[in-house]
Amino acid sequence: MLSLKPNCLLTLTVAALAIGLVPNDVLAQKIVPGHTAYVHPDPWGARIRENQGVLRWQESNPSIRWWGLFKNSGSLGIKVLVRGNADSIAGLSIRVGDQERMPTSTRSEQEFTLVDFGQIELKLDHPSHQLIELVRGSGEAMDIRELRLDGPASQDAFFNLKERRNAASVHLMYPIAREDKVDAFYTEVTGVEEPVGTFYMACGWHRGYFGMQVNSKTERRIIFSVWDSGNEAVDRNKVAKENRVQLMGKGEGVFAGDFGNEGTGGHSHLKVLWKTGAKQRFLVTATPNDSTHTTFSGYWFHPEENKWMLISSWNAPKEGGYMRGLHSFSENFLGENGHLARKALYGNQWYRTSDGKWHEITEARFSHDPTGKDDRMDRTMGIEDNQFFLRHGGFLDGSLDYGTPMKRTPAGEPPADVEELVTKNIRP
Repeated sequence: MLSLKPNCLLTLTVAALAIGLVPNDVLAQKIVPGHTAYVHPDPWGARIRENQGVLRWQESNPSIRWWGLFKNSGSLGIKVLVRGNADSIAGLSIRVGDQERMPTSTRSEQEFTLVDFGQIELKLDHPSHQLIELVRGSGEAMDIRELRLDGPASQDAFFNLKERRNAASVHLMYPIAREDKVDAFYTEVTGVEEPVGTFYMACGWHRGYFGMQVNSKTERRIIFSVWDSGNEAVDRNKVAKENRVQLMGKGEGVFAGDFGNEGTGGHSHLKVLWKTGAKQRFLVTATPNDSTHTTFSGYWFHPEENKWMLISSWNAPKEGGYMRGLHSFSENFLGENGHLARKALYGNQWYRTSDGKWHEITEARFSHDPTGKDDRMDRTMGIEDNQFFLRHGGFLDGSLDYGTPMKRTPAGEPPADVEELVTKNIRP
């Protein structure tokens, strides 16, 4: 076998370019997998598989969408690798902003067809996300393997290239001193956007989380969960009895059971159609029972009934202390609609220490998961109406550095009914 040194390969490549054997756009093109795309208008309207792309794309959902963060103006060449019959391929078009292009040429690549849509001109005042939309007409189902871009505008363009299409999870980390003995944590949350597959988590601490979810177009939940002790990450059946949290009580209509696959523990939820745009109120309490057990309880204020209700209480082993690591977050737990924006307001946060004193939380630091580091830049926080907000998804411009702190104006006093509830339910 002939072996060539790297500098020899470079010499051959340059020579091939010089005589036209290797097109310049082949070496410069950016390849965006089909499995990173989104289907419109129904995000579940076609199957999407890693390394296979969009499968069985039909005319009932006529749009396949990619978003990229572009940094350069100039011409942008666009090609798409598809599998389908000639009539269906002929009905394709590409849209970027107000520019639309029909196929200019095609060529075969094994069982696929590379469709060339020519070029569009991208004019940018600053780096911004741009939608590239593949639109189809009538005809048989098609498969979309990948998007190929070249030209000056494609240089340094940033795309998520992974099969995971969820928006980044984003967090508010509250700077509470570790030595504070926190026995109550109160937060108000207002959902601004309402895509299915959203979890606006209000009260998080080192042993659990409490918040509200959009589970489907017809179902929403208030959920409260507490982790077991030990290191089992997946299967609660493997958790020894002495490491399991025990259900101590739950409210009317609340389901309680197990959870796994993200650690294990006790899960509870109330199915209730909480309203987007309406403030939801959450309170978690911590009651040490002895040196090794603490009962954590979650209370939600029911707006229609105008009263607090218990979601559930769990006795946690190998604990015996109070809450620490207070935080809130927003999560997109379904990737099919990870292109939709999610936003919620988080305000009027308070915590109480075991000496009965309330402390207002007016500062938070922004953080995000690994997706927000490497794959999705559409994640930020801010202050609106003297509340922190978290926003992610939507491929909206504007991102924030990990660890950025922000402060809101103090409100002054905790809600009176919260003090009454805590005093009633926490033993002195």
